[in-house]
Amino acid sequence: MNKKMTPKVIRMIALQAVLVMITVTVVGGAVITHQKYKATGDPDNTTTTEGTSENQTTEVSTTQTTVPSTSAEDTTEDSAMTGTAEHPYAYAGFTPKITDVNVDISKFIVNGEYSLPKGYKPTLAEAVKGSGYYLDYRVAPYYQKMYDAAKADGITLTPVSGYRSYERQERNFENEIADNMKTGLDRKEATIKAATVIMVPGSSEHNAGLAMDICSLSQSFENTKEADWLRENAADYGFILRYPKDEKSRNITKVIYEPWHYRFVGVDAAKEITAKGITLEEYLGLA
Repeated sequence: MNKKMTPKVIRMIALQAVLVMITVTVVGGAVITHQKYKATGDPDNTTTTEGTSENQTTEVSTTQTTVPSTSAEDTTEDSAMTGTAEHPYAYAGFTPKITDVNVDISKFIVNGEYSLPKGYKPTLAEAVKGSGYYLDYRVAPYYQKMYDAAKADGITLTPVSGYRSYERQERNFENEIADNMKTGLDRKEATIKAATVIMVPGSSEHNAGLAMDICSLSQSFENTKEADWLRENAADYGFILRYPKDEKSRNITKVIYEPWHYRFVGVDAAKEITAKGITLEEYLGLA
């Protein structure tokens, strides 16, 4: 004869069922966590990500590089700075090596073959007091001296573009690619062409704070009194015309003639490079 199911009995049965469900959940979770730990060594199996709101990507780093301080603004560099086939522009043949940022500034190379380390940002100083344009703190005092000397000669070497963040370089580069594609080029062709006008992000001397665009961004600048003064005097302050006009130099730098772009390498190196009429790549034995 069955006993009558009283409310008390019903409550006891329900409580026992809940306890069984909790036990199963806890044990199951522990088993899953143990399996993940065995497979990865990480109970949570998490992957570190870094980037900006526009470009947040996943990265697993296998090397460490000592570099100056970084800022949140300049940490979008992901596989773009690894020097591997994972470089975002590898499809166009760009897989640069990581440059050594701890060398003497005259040997600091940044170009299509050598990229800055991930997250690199130089310590900055204003290039001309009150201008709002910045360079690496080691370079800025030389630009100020050059600016003052030119001013005494009636020449104003107006800063146009000094340090640029990786993000800004990336925007400029992507815009150039988009413009090239509008002419009918595919993305690979458009990227290759863009790199002759704007350096690949992370491979620009502007990203390193070592270069200043002066007065203009037009090749007609070469015919001005400011350009004449720079050709005659820039080396005395440690600056070189980084992308010369002659065909041999352009074949080495892979960049169009830019009469406005001056790079700091130090006075001794600048005088030697200018006197010999060579590129920085040739001076460093890279060409």
